[in-house]
Amino acid sequence: MAVLDSQAVLPRSYLFVPGSRPERFAKALNSGADAVIIDLEDAVSESEKNSARLGLYDWMNEKTKVFVRINARGTPWYEDDIAVLGQHPGLAGLVIPKACSPGELESIANRCGEYVALLPIIESAAGYDAIHDVAQATSVQRLLFGTIDFQLDLGTQLTEKELNTFRCQFALASRVAGIASPVDGVTTVLDDPAMLEEAARQSRRFGFGAKLCVHPRQIAPVHAGFTASASECDWARRVLQAAEASGGEATVVDGEMIDVPVILRARSILYSQEQHVGVFA
Repeated sequence: MAVLDSQAVLPRSYLFVPGSRPERFAKALNSGADAVIIDLEDAVSESEKNSARLGLYDWMNEKTKVFVRINARGTPWYEDDIAVLGQHPGLAGLVIPKACSPGELESIANRCGEYVALLPIIESAAGYDAIHDVAQATSVQRLLFGTIDFQLDLGTQLTEKELNTFRCQFALASRVAGIASPVDGVTTVLDDPAMLEEAARQSRRFGFGAKLCVHPRQIAPVHAGFTASASECDWARRVLQAAEASGGEATVVDGEMIDVPVILRARSILYSQEQHVGVFA
């Protein structure tokens, strides 16, 4: 697992950009997304895989770091993706598709070095079955939930709410491994901000800290969903004020007994809010 900087503010949004569309790279970086993933896998045709990789290598620089989704193990492009890009100074991390093998992740970590974060995508039954081992592999920073491919592999057609059964395991595995909160999958809807915000808010309720995006229009509502609401912040302030005023004695806010877990939750809400303000503006 990766050693996290306790002061680091992790992304709430990861925007995918096709690796074969270099004219979109700068636009993606200026889109307001917290992080950008240049996609060499699903978004690039087989005939363009090699040219996209080399073009990306030439474009990347150490001042503007991006994540790269490489091609899956077993494909003709996997080894070259790691060899060419794995130690590039402009690489923030590698997104590993079809992740299910801790050994694969250990091998990538050894080849790329300790400063390259690994973000394995759990998008198969095998990956989900190995989720705890995957989460504890060297250099893994966060788990990603590939909800669309996951359902394809399982042969299911579940609603977002029905997927929550699986989401719980992502939060649990991440906590046990001591890594950052997981990243939820793509919502394909582009033109319903309220729906996107609620999807992100639901992800947050299930312990996720970010979401994958496929279009810049999704970023603002996703950020809103991962940001504590005004009412949540107001509640947290009142809890902390009441706890301080009580001098350690039992007290009540909104009919709820205030004990240590409630106080810690209130502190977490305000801390998260303070960290994101001015960092991901």
